[in-house]
Amino acid sequence: MPTDFKPQRETRDYQASDAAHHIHAFLDQKALNAEGPRVIVGGERLHLWDNDGNRYLDGMSGLWCTNLGYGRKDLAAAATRQLEQLPYYNMFFHTTHPAVVELSELLFSLLPRHYSHAIYTNSGSEANEVLIRTVRRYWQILGKPQKKTIIGRWNGYHGSTLGASALGGMKFMHEMGGVIPDVAHIDEPYWFAHEGDLTPAEFGLRAARQLEAKILELGAQNVAAFIAEPFQGAGGMIFPPESYWPQIQRICRQYDVLLCADEVIGGFGRTGEWFAHQHFDFEPDTLSIAKGLTSGYIPMGGLILSRRMAEVLVEQGGVFAHGLTYSGHPVAAAVAIANLTALRDEGVVTQVKQDTGPYLQQCLREVFGDHPLVGEIQGVGLVAALQFAQDKATRQRFANEADIAWRCRTLGFEEGLIIRSTQGRMIMAPALIATRGEIDELVSKTKIAVDRTAQEIGVL
Repeated sequence: MPTDFKPQRETRDYQASDAAHHIHAFLDQKALNAEGPRVIVGGERLHLWDNDGNRYLDGMSGLWCTNLGYGRKDLAAAATRQLEQLPYYNMFFHTTHPAVVELSELLFSLLPRHYSHAIYTNSGSEANEVLIRTVRRYWQILGKPQKKTIIGRWNGYHGSTLGASALGGMKFMHEMGGVIPDVAHIDEPYWFAHEGDLTPAEFGLRAARQLEAKILELGAQNVAAFIAEPFQGAGGMIFPPESYWPQIQRICRQYDVLLCADEVIGGFGRTGEWFAHQHFDFEPDTLSIAKGLTSGYIPMGGLILSRRMAEVLVEQGGVFAHGLTYSGHPVAAAVAIANLTALRDEGVVTQVKQDTGPYLQQCLREVFGDHPLVGEIQGVGLVAALQFAQDKATRQRFANEADIAWRCRTLGFEEGLIIRSTQGRMIMAPALIATRGEIDELVSKTKIAVDRTAQEIGVL
């Protein structure tokens, strides 16, 4: 932000108008109106500025999406060029356009070769809505229309539309809006919370075998797919034990159930691999993508299909009764091309894998490994979580862990840091362009916020 920045309006004026017209996401609106939201007016690399001139290190890449950070002129220029040439056209009426064709050529050059087709959307939620109909249509074409139940995980997150939230396992969301039929859930692979006396490897196998039990309970002839995030994002950056995903894949293959990976958060370099399923070494049939596809500069998502599925849909399926006005939007496609090109040509993903990712993980373990408030540290690449614990030896969690973590998040804002709390976990996912110096700032400010929290509750 320029040092001579001058607000166009008073912050309290923005706040009053915001309160008069908006209902914010996942917040008590009445409480927010009384407090007043921060008014963010600018960004550069990993930093944001509010209307009062306060500077924040964004440790969450917006909502896990600004992988290239803020202020990329190449992405803005790509949008401008496309706006001037062809600001909009659709993929109805037997038409296509160069931007979406060239995006797919680039995207599939980065994906493993067993993927071949994309259905573009505007968001991750929409990608998972499309997934529901697509997997059910796939089985219809193959003469198995009864295979329509989709299994998800409790505390998983796949979006906030009705279908996507039904796939997810956030019970408070189900209570607000209901669920759709033919969706079931199994437990999350959250070792710290649910391990009992099992080792991580033993627990991973037990958690995975819940899927087999659920398939047998429902009847394999009725189960269409299993959907999960390679690591849980909104549920708390929860990483499953290494034994988990190989067993999940074995079960899906054994019972002829599609394996669907929600890569909305994990995709496009977050773990140091282009896609998180590559880090965990399994091969999904579908990938739901969004966020890092455009670095959040413009809305875009999609559902990626394996060749196996696409061949059935294309060669045997006839008309696929689905479409979105903005599917494959030319401006979004142009920005995605510029974004993916930069991630590839600037070596960003390689840097996360070989340098900055290991550095962040090392720093967190050195700084918080013996911290009295931190019971576990999880993460890989530029994504991580600190698990708060009342007693780390017995893995006893605080009864009010969500309140404690929320307080830590608030103290982080006071220190000029944006990190997120989920349950009793502090989670972070800085932009993939982060330097070691910016990672040092992230870790040091997190340490201050965690120390202040520990002092307030009397454990430090």
